[in-house]
Formats: sequence, structure tokens, C-alpha cells
Amino acid sequence: MSAELAADRLERATESRVPCAPLTDLLGSTDIARAYEAQSIVTARRIARGARIIGRKIGLTSEAVQRQVGVDRPDFGVLFDDMRFESDEAIPAGMLLQAKAEAEVAFLLSSDLDGDTDAATVRAAVALAFPAIEVVDSRIADWRIGITDTVADNASSGVFVVGAAGTPLDAFDTVGVVMTMTRNGGEVSSGTGAACLGDPLNALAWLAATAIEFGSPLRAGDLILSGALGPMVAAQPGDVFTAVIEPLGSVTARFSEGER
Repeated sequence: MSAELAADRLERATESRVPCAPLTDLLGSTDIARAYEAQSIVTARRIARGARIIGRKIGLTSEAVQRQVGVDRPDFGVLFDDMRFESDEAIPAGMLLQAKAEAEVAFLLSSDLDGDTDAATVRAAVALAFPAIEVVDSRIADWRIGITDTVADNASSGVFVVGAAGTPLDAFDTVGVVMTMTRNGGEVSSGTGAACLGDPLNALAWLAATAIEFGSPLRAGDLILSGALGPMVAAQPGDVFTAVIEPLGSVTARFSEGER
């Protein structure tokens, strides 16, 4: 019952556009299984309303981001089709509550990951890598989140933007990618692939194993946001973020006013 009540609270915050109180009174501060149960309830309700899952996101992979939100482990959520925007497409600020932008590497899978999750198998499952900006969001007021709050809240998901051109893994070193993100022309975040659990492919391997554990393995065609390469940065209406991730290229998230 507490997981369902937590899902209800999150949905009310989404519908009312008013952030809610933390969920620890319903989920506790350490019961991650119950928090994922709440996430699953919200996910099932969104699917029932017509949303389609197109991949997953890994959260809290950067030590800098973990420090920002006061947690010490990764989590994951699902990506829905209505969360995706094209590079430079206007993102209505009104559809988000407390947006923050972070730059990361996105992976497109060419095969299922439903058995071995060793490094070679995970690497072989990736078709292409893309530069991406994830716009994280929280239904919890003032981002006062612990691990159960963010897990239940679909890993604090908002929307995301993926660059148009993909790069095969044999063309670059995932650990050595270099990220610089600007907001309205000024640099606000930087990092490398090493900031994402030591290697974005480590994050993907963690997700693959965890997804199997939860009974929902990663599948060919899934898009995976592997996690932040540097600190997340607050976004306001009218802001324009551009992330350059060398050698993958650049991607831009542009915020406007109004509803989608």
C-alpha cells in the first residue's frame, strides 16, 4: 500500500505542477525494493495512458552528482517516447518542475542483454554512441531527495535530447571522452568518461545486470542514457545548453515557455 500511496503522491505533483513532500514517510529511507515498486506503479499507469518505453536511464553515476543530492549509489528509470526531444528543439519549460541539465553518453543497443553482462558482452551489444543532454527533474520539493525518493520518482527523470549522429565504439575510447557544457554561452559543467562509474560502459554493465535482477532485461533497440559526466546545472525558461562531447559531437537543449 505504501508504494501505491507514493505513486499517487508523485502523480498528484505531476498533474498539479506543485512539487510534493519527500516519500520517506511512505517508503522509508533505505527500502529500495519498495521504491522501485512505486516506480513500477507509475510506469504501468503511464503505459496504460498510451506512453511507450523506448529505453532506460542510469542515474547517480557521477560522484559530483551523488554529492549534490546526498546519495551514494546508482539507480535507474525508464525512458518514454514523449520524453525525447531533438537537438535544438524547443523544450517547453512549463512541462518541468525543477529542471537541471547534465551531459552524458547515450548508447543504442543492437542486441539483447539478458544473459552475461561481462565487459565484452556489454560492449558488443552497443551499436552506436551519441552525445546527449538529460534534463533531470524532481517531483520532490526543493530536490530534498534520498535514494528512495529518486528511485520512486523514475530516477528523477524529466526529458532528454540526443545528438543526430552516432559513433561506433571502435572509433573512440569511452573513458577518455571529454565533455564541456555551456549555458547561454558560458561554461557550466565539464568532465570525462571516467566520471561515470569510471567508464560509461561500466554504468551500462551495472544497468544490464540490475535490469535482469528486476526481471526486465535490456533489449535490442533500447536507448540507454549512461549517466552524467559532470555536475548537473539548474535550467530556467529561455536557457540554451550545448554539450560538446569529444569525439562524439555536440547536442543542444533549448528551453522555451509554455506547454508541449
